[in-house]
Amino acid sequence: MTRKEVEKLSTEPYKGVRDFYPEEMSVQNHIWNVAREVVERYGYEEYSASLLEPSELYYAKTGEEIVNEQTYTFTDRGGRDVTLRPEMTPTVARLVAAKRRELAFPLRWYSIPNLFRYERPQRGRLREHWQLNVDLFGADTIEADAEIITIVHAILQKYGLASEHYSISVSYAGMLKETLEREYTLAEEEAVRVIKLLDKFVKGDEVHLMGDEFKKALEENMKNEKANVLYEVLQTKQFADTLGKHAEHAYMAELVALLQSEGIPAQTNIFLTRGFDYYTGMIFEVFDTNPSNNRSLFGGGRYNDLLSIFGVEKVSAVGFGMGDVTIRDVLETYNLIPKHLPKTKLLIIPHSSESIPACKKLAAKLRSEEICVALQLLDKKTGDNFKYAEKHGIPFALIVGENEQALGNYTIKNITTQDQTTLRQEEIPPWIKAQI
Repeated sequence: MTRKEVEKLSTEPYKGVRDFYPEEMSVQNHIWNVAREVVERYGYEEYSASLLEPSELYYAKTGEEIVNEQTYTFTDRGGRDVTLRPEMTPTVARLVAAKRRELAFPLRWYSIPNLFRYERPQRGRLREHWQLNVDLFGADTIEADAEIITIVHAILQKYGLASEHYSISVSYAGMLKETLEREYTLAEEEAVRVIKLLDKFVKGDEVHLMGDEFKKALEENMKNEKANVLYEVLQTKQFADTLGKHAEHAYMAELVALLQSEGIPAQTNIFLTRGFDYYTGMIFEVFDTNPSNNRSLFGGGRYNDLLSIFGVEKVSAVGFGMGDVTIRDVLETYNLIPKHLPKTKLLIIPHSSESIPACKKLAAKLRSEEICVALQLLDKKTGDNFKYAEKHGIPFALIVGENEQALGNYTIKNITTQDQTTLRQEEIPPWIKAQI
């Protein structure tokens, strides 16, 4: 690349990723600080890992569609196939498998990794996002499943969402596919295609939403007389009644009843599917109920067999992943994003270059009292310094000159109200803390 070409570089980020300026970063910090606070109250500990993983980790269990069409995969200089992680569950399974004999179960872990998917950027979906992953290993009980969904509910409540703002749909992995194959004699590939159509066309259990568009898609995918039969069955309660005979459906009902008894807006959804191959039991998704953002926010489920890809004994596991993009969308929808308030609370302005040592000494003292202080390093006019503080959201400013150094009194200006208050040095920290 020539120097002339370099000079023409765009300032735009790579397609589908974001830059986080301070105001945007404060929103990210709010999202994850709330999540950390909640999950740690439930006894979960944070872990992390590299964003680079051997590609075979995802071929083994994530699903061919995700690996072949949605990952950033390349061959490194050593000839190894490497993938930027598209999700965190296979990674945490690898970590648990590696030290399973040293770990004490049940194991409660969480992480907030950045993940990469080569998808078409759209509302709620980008090529890079951050995601809260919460996993509970070594407890294969209904209470463990309930705990994971309870944490989801607690996080959403902590963000300020009311229970009517979202719903939690619960199902059971494989139950829909098994029913289609056994009760309606569909071949496996036919059942998979039908499930994908149901996932696309059906919202919740509302089968009446299926119209001519769904019927046409069903006929195109099945290409036989079974399409009309299945379409007619899906218009009645017959299909739901068939699923209701399964033991898995009874488990779903028990779990939902347990959650509802604790005030959690959960419901069964026989048509719910998840896009990963590793789920073995309960699955769930959280939906925003607002029409302007009516989509799945995030979900999770039970995956008891994932450690088997490493050739070790099974360890039961249940968990969920919550992405920052969809959560930010829903917080914006309900006006729940807090105002950006910079942590810097005071700008110290030297009256002249001779005042700089005294300014540094004062700043150091205030910082030791947990006051975030910025020191003006440029020689600006007084009015320009106050404008600088205002633009950066710094609420207070003071000037240090000969008089301040001699008398030990400092006049603090409120940048918003223009009010001034004269204080001794030792009075400044408690005064600022009281204002904020």
